[in-house]
Amino acid sequence: MALIVQKYGGSSVGDIEKIEFVAQKVIDTKRKGNKVVVVVSAMGKTTDNLIALAKQIMPNPPEKELDLLLSTGEIVSVALLCMAIEKYGEQAEGFPGYFAGIKTDAFHTKAKIQKIEPTKILNEIKKNKIVVIAGFQGISSEDSITTLGRGGSDLTAIALAGAINADICEIYTDVEGVFTSDPNRVKNAKLISVISYDELLEMASSGAKVMQSRAVEFAKKYKIPFVVKSTFKETGGTMVKELEVREGAVVSSVTINENQAKISIFKVPDRPGIAGKIFSAIGEAGINVNMIVQNVGRDNFADVSFTVDINELEKAKKIVENLKDEIGAEKILCDTDICEVSIIGIGMINHPGVAGRMFNCLAKNGINIEMISTSEIRISCVIRKKDGQKALEELHKEFIE
Repeated sequence: MALIVQKYGGSSVGDIEKIEFVAQKVIDTKRKGNKVVVVVSAMGKTTDNLIALAKQIMPNPPEKELDLLLSTGEIVSVALLCMAIEKYGEQAEGFPGYFAGIKTDAFHTKAKIQKIEPTKILNEIKKNKIVVIAGFQGISSEDSITTLGRGGSDLTAIALAGAINADICEIYTDVEGVFTSDPNRVKNAKLISVISYDELLEMASSGAKVMQSRAVEFAKKYKIPFVVKSTFKETGGTMVKELEVREGAVVSSVTINENQAKISIFKVPDRPGIAGKIFSAIGEAGINVNMIVQNVGRDNFADVSFTVDINELEKAKKIVENLKDEIGAEKILCDTDICEVSIIGIGMINHPGVAGRMFNCLAKNGINIEMISTSEIRISCVIRKKDGQKALEELHKEFIE
């Protein structure tokens, strides 16, 4: 007998027919002698629709009330899935995230889990029930409902698996697993059977939509193995676990992130403390900065450029504009017509010359590089958005096909 956490995304519970299919899948898992905890996302485009409703009232709705609104989407999925499970002859108990003991900080719209108190969940499991939990949400120490950011149901499932000592966490989605690139954009993308936490973390951080990066980071930290597989196809999927650096394949995946924006600050005084002032203010607002480039100072001035998620652009821009006079900058420009392409692989560390191959491949196809960022297992380039698809295809051909 195994204790299994299963997570079903919005595409898996997009309508009543799919919810009933998932209910039967969950019941089948239980009737094989397992105990099952299920985490569900909101149905289909529910979250986007709720955000659109809020923006009809205010272009930038208050985050506390927005969290309260968005949390309702997953609760609908919980209730309907419980009904479907009971329709097919099993007992189910549904919990919103806050009733499930998921405690978070008070950072609305992208709260971090502080701890999970799984007593209620474990009590219902002992009663031989299937427990269904709303993903993406929790409750702060101030008793406010919070949400965990886009893809937060992944984090809920991984964290719950750790909290209840589950034997495995299964992440069900509308694709067969993790591919070498987005299979909807690269026709020769290949399914990866086993991948390391580090590689998937870099993929998720670089635009791959298969998993929330924070969920992968959590799984790596607490060594929680999980598998990504299709809800509707019986395949082995992709196993995600700790792997040693290996010989052989250098690059395991190629990704694209089109949700990036660049902020450039021109003629900043080239003296100690200026960069610290800028990026401390941005960090205090909870905004993640991806790449940073500062040119060599001339005449005691320098230019600084950095990228952020496009959804954080307005907030970051406002912060920088408020600092403009204080830091003595000449002007600030924003650019949303960019994207980031990345190559990823734990084998890269042992193979010199990979960066050169990437840059030559882009150059050969007439694609100019504006910014570069590297880690031991990833190289990323900011390019024009119009060149993104071609870059993705050509880099996949260069390193994987």
